[in-house]
Amino acid sequence: MTVKRQLYKIKNCSLDFLHLDLNCYRSFYLLFIFFGRMDHESVVEFLGNVPLLQRLPSSSLKRIAGVVEVRHYNEGEYVIREGQIADGVYFIWDGKAEVCGSTDSEERNHSMLFLKQYDYFGHGSGVAVHQADVIALTKVTCLVLHHVNRALLQPKSIWNAEDSSDSCSMVEHILHLEPLEVDMFRGVTLPDAPSFGQIFGGQFIGHALAAASKTVDSLKLAHSLHCYFILPGDLSLPIVYQVHRIREGNNFATRRVEATQRGRIVFTLFASFQKSEQGLEHHDVMPAVPAPEMLLSLDELRERYVTDPRLPSHYRNRIARKKFVPWPIEIKFCDPTTSFVNYPSEPSQKFWFRAKGKLSDDPALHRCVVAYTSDLIFLGTSLKPHQRKGVKMSSLSLDHSWKALLQVMVVGLLLVGCLTGMESLSFQQVKKASLEGLIKVLQIQNQNYKLGGFYGAEFLRCCNI
Repeated sequence: MTVKRQLYKIKNCSLDFLHLDLNCYRSFYLLFIFFGRMDHESVVEFLGNVPLLQRLPSSSLKRIAGVVEVRHYNEGEYVIREGQIADGVYFIWDGKAEVCGSTDSEERNHSMLFLKQYDYFGHGSGVAVHQADVIALTKVTCLVLHHVNRALLQPKSIWNAEDSSDSCSMVEHILHLEPLEVDMFRGVTLPDAPSFGQIFGGQFIGHALAAASKTVDSLKLAHSLHCYFILPGDLSLPIVYQVHRIREGNNFATRRVEATQRGRIVFTLFASFQKSEQGLEHHDVMPAVPAPEMLLSLDELRERYVTDPRLPSHYRNRIARKKFVPWPIEIKFCDPTTSFVNYPSEPSQKFWFRAKGKLSDDPALHRCVVAYTSDLIFLGTSLKPHQRKGVKMSSLSLDHSWKALLQVMVVGLLLVGCLTGMESLSFQQVKKASLEGLIKVLQIQNQNYKLGGFYGAEFLRCCNI
């Protein structure tokens, strides 16, 4: 019988006389869809709030939502019995249940003997037996993932359920986190990851946003974030990301993430997530820029500068001697002639970028990649009016904010414009970013050169770019 005919049958029957075979999962599931209690999207949203499933990519949650069985229990009814062979993992959709077993309950916290929404119990193995009774205290609805589907609980990574890590993009490796416990994750700096003697700020942003994303259901995506860089990150140490659930709404969720090393907070991030919905849209006119296939990448520009006989030999030798770590992001400047000069120029830049290699299709990952990239070029744009021969400067991110305006999937090149004094807006309307940083003047050969009203060696500039 087709889905349409089954729904028609249910619609024209009284519930009092509707015969429903409880072993027929298909009809049972369709009944729930019809009466608005449950649909696939709602199940995915529910599974995203189950602590056990935080480490799963969104593709796994969608697959689990398609295979779970729905079961109902009345008050006082056994959900499972001690000694019964396990048939899967149970997730409580709604209601409350009590755990009763032969263990000494006096040594345990009494609150641990009760189960409520988002709690889970059971075994993924079909040879295990239940160690306790679970009895419904109210009407209880459970979703059961049978042991034949237990492989869905063991993905390759937090971003991908099937592909091996060798086939993933380098930036996806960098943004991988290890779940430690509920709302706590650990990240590391890979040997081949870009760094500047300390952890790259974009790695902090991408890691923290990834940690926050794993604590909300997969239907809610990050639309804004604000973060502060507090202390330099140690490349040799892991970073622990603790997520705090500030708000849990139907359409919005708010998270605060603290990154710690040696027990000290080195970075904090606030992020807001929203369930996708239709709204009013408008956009700026696409600027006249070269197509990305007509431009050289940052890696190709470096090779050209090393071998270009028109450039001074000391300049080419300095580039050749400097250790070069390829970025996991491909960047193509629309006007490279003004990007690497030692004379003043306008504080603006346009460039195309995309992740190198293959990214998994998790939308949350793609937003994390954009967040990672947002700390790469922007602050350097504000230095362009101060570039002069004999002046050497460095910069450090302090305060960073970012807004996603539309769905972001970094599968092609995105065009981004940077302008000092205003917010940076990608011309595919995917994000806005602003950045405040500390800029140090490390060397001035001409002592009469004046910077921002100061003759000193350090100044602070707020630049929204």
